[in-house]
Formats: sequence, C-alpha cells, structure tokens
Amino acid sequence: RLVKAGKITSLEQIYLHSLPIKEYQIIDQLVGPSLKDEVMKITPVQKQTRAGQRTRFKAFVVVGDGNGHVGLGVKCSKEVATAIRGAIILAKLSVIPVRRGYWGNKIGKPHTVPCKVTGKCGSVTVRMVPAPRGAGIVAARVPKKVLQFAGIEDVFTSSRGSTKTLGNFVKVSTFSPKIFYLI
Repeated sequence: RLVKAGKITSLEQIYLHSLPIKEYQIIDQLVGPSLKDEVMKITPVQKQTRAGQRTRFKAFVVVGDGNGHVGLGVKCSKEVATAIRGAIILAKLSVIPVRRGYWGNKIGKPHTVPCKVTGKCGSVTVRMVPAPRGAGIVAARVPKKVLQFAGIEDVFTSSRGSTKTLGNFVKVSTFSPKIFYLI
C-alpha cells in the first residue's frame, strides 16, 4: 500500500525501516526492468513412497539489478516451469542490499566489498577479499554470477568445502555480502 500510494519510492527506504516485503510486485515497481534473473540450477529430488519414488524439481534462481541488490529463491515443484516461476517470485521477495566499498583510495564509485568477510553454509565456506580497481571478480562460476548481479566489480574469493552442492554454494555467495550491514 505504501508503494502504491507513493510514500515509499526506493528499496533503501524499505530496508531503513526494516519493513517486510510481502509482494513481489513491490520489487518490480521499485527496481523496474533493470532487475535480471538467472536460473543457477534445476535438480531432481526424490521422496521414497510406498508406491515408489516421487520426483520433484528444485530450482535455484538468483535475481539482481547490478546496482547493490541481490536475492536468492529456491522452490521445489512437480513441474520445472512451476518451480522456476516460484523461485523467481521467492528471489524477488528475498532481495537484500549489498554494501560496496573501495580498495585503497576513495576515487570514483564504490567497486569492491568494504572489508574481508567469510560466509558459511553447510560445509561450504566462501571468503571475500577487497580487490583493486580493474582486477575483476576472481571467483568460481557460481559466486561470480551472484556478485555480478550484486553490482560488485572487483573482488578476490576463495572457497572451501563441497562446492559441488550448488544449493549451499549459492546461499553462502548470496548472503555473505549481507554481513557487511551487521559489522
């Protein structure tokens, strides 16, 4: 209601007042067409029943505007298309701000992570270290895509653990930048 009435005009106001985002249309209206999404992985998961296995599909989707906002959605459904659609909606609802900083001197716009940070999910540990301008994102395929969506241009990363479990790898890559606001 506040967005529709025009009282809230940016995502930063929502985060500032710690308001919950209950409808994905809020993100669509505030961010607009700059929000891009990508399906990171679709994996079949099975539940053993008396009649055999019941197969469902789990979709991991990352959304971001390349300007300090990124979100992750995970949805499980009987059909692939339904799982992807639900994951996109959940990713929009879980969009978080990403704080960016400088390496060395404060010239130009912020381009890297503000400080060293380590995130952990399951056995996967990802460490992010600020990098000089022009270094690019030195990371594996999954965190590289997440950091591009977040709008970080230069960062060094190192990952440990079973990074083959893409669910945990995506989660730790998405929610490590959230720690910068807790520091």
